[in-house]
Amino acid sequence: MIGRLKGLVEETGDDWALIDVGGVCYVVFCSGRTLSALPARGQATVLEIETHVREDHFHLYGFATPSERDWFKLLTSVQGVGAKVGLAILTVQGPEQLLQAIAAGDKAAVAQASGVGPKLAGRVVSELKDKVGGMVLGSAAQTSATAGGGASASGPADEAISALVNLGYGRSEAFGAVGRVLQDSDGKADLDTLIRLGLRELAS
Repeated sequence: MIGRLKGLVEETGDDWALIDVGGVCYVVFCSGRTLSALPARGQATVLEIETHVREDHFHLYGFATPSERDWFKLLTSVQGVGAKVGLAILTVQGPEQLLQAIAAGDKAAVAQASGVGPKLAGRVVSELKDKVGGMVLGSAAQTSATAGGGASASGPADEAISALVNLGYGRSEAFGAVGRVLQDSDGKADLDTLIRLGLRELAS
């Protein structure tokens, strides 16, 4: 199995890159996010690889970071999410954004990806909500997850999130803003404070 490729960018397409490793060129399927992060043709790059071996194909999927690869594996564990859909989701939602969207139950954020309808987005959110805590995504995402956990509890935080959503903000945005306010206040902010400071977070 191939776990990582170090080589030169030979060519790129809509959803793939050709990586030259010592004269052998590998076709690697990537999310739009990873493709946009690749250096120019002829420049060195490193891709984390997930290898899929089937009776009729041998495919390599490449990712700019280990966390993106971990999310791909997690997404494709959901019924109805194949490799193509998994890459599409990761194109519109990075690991930290996806973690926050799932923790917030934000099906609309997941449904932004090509090929993902409301029903499949709901399945992704419901099946992965209990699994995301064990993923290692780096300190920023862990902070977001911790803050989000507080924000998902019933009470002032839920009411503040609902108020911000009613003002036109996305659920993931509101969830993250309230989570950051809760974290900064050690979870002691009241409803008015959560809304006021949440708005300030969203405006910054």
